[in-house]
Amino acid sequence: MPSSAKPKPRFAAALLIAVLAVAVICIGYAVLHSGPWIVPEEAKKVKNPLAPSEAELAVARSIYLEKCSDCHGESGRGDGPQAKMYDTQPADLTDDSQLNKVTDGELFYKITHGHKPMPAFKKRLSDTQRWQLVLLIRAISHSTSPVFPASK
Repeated sequence: MPSSAKPKPRFAAALLIAVLAVAVICIGYAVLHSGPWIVPEEAKKVKNPLAPSEAELAVARSIYLEKCSDCHGESGRGDGPQAKMYDTQPADLTDDSQLNKVTDGELFYKITHGHKPMPAFKKRLSDTQRWQLVLLIRAISHSTSPVFPASK
């Protein structure tokens, strides 16, 4: 009988273990990235190294419009064209009462690590770009006038 006719028991067992390991990893990832958004206490204490300035906000606006506005909306209200696709609605970044409850470190952590359905931006944006977005979020939430200039 040729050796290729039946899989060997060791190979079948190894394949089963590998499939189960992948399933456990996938389930674990789904569990960790759903439910409440837990930010470590150390991350909450991190201070933004950037000072607010028009130059920093200008850079952040372009990043936001490219990476964030599809879900959070052009003005930050959580009403972007893709927002309705998700069970968890994007945050309304104009809600000062909610944003006053979170630190800059928490915002940076959330932008960095993401949480289903929001993607992680650790590998997509530099630390500086993520801190610039934190500045912009603060500007959006504290502003009484539009943070984004009107389109011409």
